[in-house]
Amino acid sequence: MNPGITVEIDNDSGFCFGVLSAIGKAEEELRHGDELFCLGDIVHNGIECERLQDMGLKTINHKQFDSLKNAKVLLRAHGEPPTTYATAQRNGITLIDATCPVVLKLQQRILRQYQAMDPTTGQIIIFGQKGHAEVLGLVGQTGGKATVIESAEEIDRIDFSKDIYLYSQTTKSASSYNQLIEEISRRVPPGRTFTPNNTVCGQVSHRREKIREFASRHDVILFVSGRKSSNGKVLFNECLDVNPRSYLIEGKEDIDFSILEGARSIGICGATSTPKWLMEECREWIMENEQLISTN
Repeated sequence: MNPGITVEIDNDSGFCFGVLSAIGKAEEELRHGDELFCLGDIVHNGIECERLQDMGLKTINHKQFDSLKNAKVLLRAHGEPPTTYATAQRNGITLIDATCPVVLKLQQRILRQYQAMDPTTGQIIIFGQKGHAEVLGLVGQTGGKATVIESAEEIDRIDFSKDIYLYSQTTKSASSYNQLIEEISRRVPPGRTFTPNNTVCGQVSHRREKIREFASRHDVILFVSGRKSSNGKVLFNECLDVNPRSYLIEGKEDIDFSILEGARSIGICGATSTPKWLMEECREWIMENEQLISTN
C-alpha cells in the first residue's frame, strides 16, 4: 500500500448466526450431490447467491414452489408462514428448515398472542418492511390479519379503539422502534391497553453501536451489501450518520478509486447478509490497485 494508508475490515461485520446456519445447511446438502431448491434468495446478497447457484442451488419463487412435487427445499433464515408448510406436506416436499431461531421464536410469540386475543377488541401490529420475507412469515401467523406499519408516520393505520400488541421485524432499527412505541403510547385512550414487545434482534442491535464506532475512526467507509438487504440499509445509514464519506457497494467492481482520494484510513464493513470473503476481496482489490489512490 501507499505509505501510511491502512485498510481495515470490521471484525463485527458479516453473516449473522441465522444466515450463517442457512448457508451451512445449503452447502452440506449440495456436497451430498442432492438436488436442492431454495424458496427465495437464501440471502439478500446477489454475489453470494451466485456462488451457491454455481454449487447447484436452485432458487425458486412461491408460485414455482406451489407446483413442485417430491423435491427437497431449503427454507431460508427469514422464515415462512404456515401455508408454506401445508403446501410442502401436500406436495410431498422435504423441507430443510433454516429459519433463524430468533425469527422462529418471534413467529411463535405472535401466533400465541393471536390465538389468545379477541379480534373484536385486540389487534396485532408489526413494525417492519412491507413485503419483506420475514414480515410475510410473521403476518402469516395471524392468517393475514396483522397490520404492518413501516414508520411512526403510518400510526393512523392503527385502530386505537382496540387493544394493541406491537412486535418488530427482527432487523429493524431499535431507535426507530422505540420512537414508534413512544408515539403509540401518547395516543392510547383510557380503557385500552398497549403491549409493546422487544423483538429487535440483539445481535443486529449491537452491531449498530459497533459499526458507528468503526465508521467514525476511518477517513472513508466502504459498506459492502446487497441493495435488497433491509439490515444493510439500516447499518449503512448508521455509517453515513457518523461519516459522510461512507459509500454503499455490492462488490469490488463498484469501487471508484476517486472516492478514496486523500484517505489514510479505509474501513470496510457490511450487513448481516454480507459474506466475509466478499469484504476481503474488496480489500485485496484496493491493495492491488493502490497506485490509483491519490494521497495528496
